[in-house]
Amino acid sequence: MIKYSLQCRDGHRFESWFADADAYDALARAGHLSCALCGIAEVEKSVMAPRIGSGTPEPAAPSARPLSTASTPQEKALAELRAKVERESEYVGGEFARVARAIHEGDEPHRSVHGEARLKDAKALLEDGIPVMPLPFAAPRKTN
Repeated sequence: MIKYSLQCRDGHRFESWFADADAYDALARAGHLSCALCGIAEVEKSVMAPRIGSGTPEPAAPSARPLSTASTPQEKALAELRAKVERESEYVGGEFARVARAIHEGDEPHRSVHGEARLKDAKALLEDGIPVMPLPFAAPRKTN
C-alpha cells in the first residue's frame, strides 16, 4: 500500500491510499479520481514528505476513527450539509430537471428534491424562474 497527498485544481488537499504506484496511475488515467471535498475530477499528486522506515516494523496502531469520518472542519461541514439535504429532500437522480419543472408548474406535489441535471437543463430551469443550485458534493451513485 502507498499513501499519496493529493490536491484538486481548486486547492483542496487530502490523502488517499492505493495498492501501489501503478494502481494510482491507472485510476488517474481512467479519470476515476475525484476530490474528497468538492468532488471535482481534476486531481493530481501534491508535494509530500517521504516516509522513511527505521528497519524495525512498528506494530500498527488501531485507527482512532473509521475512514469515513470527516477529518477537517470543511469535510465535517460538507458531511453535515449532505446529511441535511438527504434528510430533508427527495433524491430524484437524473430526472431532476423534469421533476423540478413539474413541481414548479404544479403537476407534482410541492417538495424539496435533489439530483443531477445537465448544464443546459439547469440553465433552462433558471431562465424559466425555477430556482436551482449546484450541490458541493458528488451524487450518491458516484461515491463508494
